[in-house]
Amino acid sequence: MHVFPHGTTSTPTAVPVPPSLSLPVIEAAFPRQLHPYWPRLQEKTRTWLLEKRLMPADKVEEYADGLCYTDLMAGYYIGAPDDVLQAIADYSAWFFVWDDRHDRDIVHGRPAAWRRLRFRLHAALDSPRNHLHHEDPLVAAFADSMVRLYSFLPQTWNTRFARHFHQVIEAYDREFRNRTEGIVPTVEEYLALRRLTFAHWIWTDLLEPSAGCELPDGVRKHPAYRRAALLSQEFAAWYNDLCSLPKEIAGDEVHNLGISLVKHHGLTLEEAVAEVRRRVEQCIEEFLVAERDALRLADELEDGTIRGKELGAAVRACVCNMRNWFSTVYWFHHESRRYMVDSWDDRSTPPYVNNETAGEK
Repeated sequence: MHVFPHGTTSTPTAVPVPPSLSLPVIEAAFPRQLHPYWPRLQEKTRTWLLEKRLMPADKVEEYADGLCYTDLMAGYYIGAPDDVLQAIADYSAWFFVWDDRHDRDIVHGRPAAWRRLRFRLHAALDSPRNHLHHEDPLVAAFADSMVRLYSFLPQTWNTRFARHFHQVIEAYDREFRNRTEGIVPTVEEYLALRRLTFAHWIWTDLLEPSAGCELPDGVRKHPAYRRAALLSQEFAAWYNDLCSLPKEIAGDEVHNLGISLVKHHGLTLEEAVAEVRRRVEQCIEEFLVAERDALRLADELEDGTIRGKELGAAVRACVCNMRNWFSTVYWFHHESRRYMVDSWDDRSTPPYVNNETAGEK
């Protein structure tokens, strides 16, 4: 059952939220929205997953819609042109599949396969058109995503996005080594790594093509804008940690704020959950202050010039979507079958992944 069967709405859903994960302030003060293109988006991303051979046909049929990947993006990038949202949604679906491949390469002890994929992704990021027909479907689909995402804004934005994603790939490599060697990072090490593996600055970069405007460095790096952007992403990463903790403990994960708190701060699991929740709630409180500062920046940019009006409108659109990130992330974690570990036959093995042990196909 999907939350948005008929298009845009801000009506709260009846999906039950466990008390330990419930955030009344999100449900009350962050109304949900959905891009009106969503039904078509869901259909086209499902087709793209099949065409790019990112998931077997039977798993696409059974799981793609229920994983709610398109719901997540359609609740975030409100106002994006349809083709921009489609490119972002396909890229997001690819990102989840890549994350699953990374996990399975670790579980099945395939360091050579991971190393090969890592280098191929770096190469495809810099020259995507040369990798559109790559033998590895994950590389070819990534290249397709990059060609499309690189088409919306000037080369300066493309270069920045590529720089940020090169860092994400290397952060995934550090995660691979940590998990292989059983290293639980300290809390500070984890928080720094998490900003990269959750791709904080990638999702923030994508606010700009959604708004139809590349923001100059002076605006993008302005403390008011940057703080609102960071808090929206930190909320998402830490709430994800809160919701995925059972899944990750079952899968012998070492990357979760709760796990780091238990290992390095001596907290019980219950205390760690309470501390992660406290940080999540603090993010919301601080965002409400940062949001006002960022919107004030938008007002200040509107100096009576055409350029000022354009920048002010773009910042306002980006900040409004930072707010949307809170509600879409919150409900995604309670609607997506990605986190419903109690319904899996094996709590350590997601039913929607290709769990072959023989390596790359």
